[in-house]
Amino acid sequence: MTNAQFLDRAELVLKTVEAACDRCNDETEADIDNQRTGGMVTLTFPNASQMIVNLQKPLHEIWLAARSGGYHFRFDGECWQDTKGQGEFFGTLQRCASEQGATLLSFTRPISS
Repeated sequence: MTNAQFLDRAELVLKTVEAACDRCNDETEADIDNQRTGGMVTLTFPNASQMIVNLQKPLHEIWLAARSGGYHFRFDGECWQDTKGQGEFFGTLQRCASEQGATLLSFTRPISS
């Protein structure tokens, strides 16, 4: 994957995360604050816990830091898969956000991630 392809795909992921937070806030009592700074989105939950989604441009990876741990994802041609075989980015994000937000939250991957 070229740097430009990585940036295009990764930007779509970050925009999807931001839109999903807004949707969760509209549809639930989650009250997730999401702040974007360059290639990083910080999600802050009402209990003051945070999750960080961060682009690692030199590695062509997306990193997720959550209370349950740190995860690294690489695009496999179809979706962003954990480099240690622990699942797909949006599934992991949904699980971690639901745990930290103490309510079921929906994060789904876009059609072309």
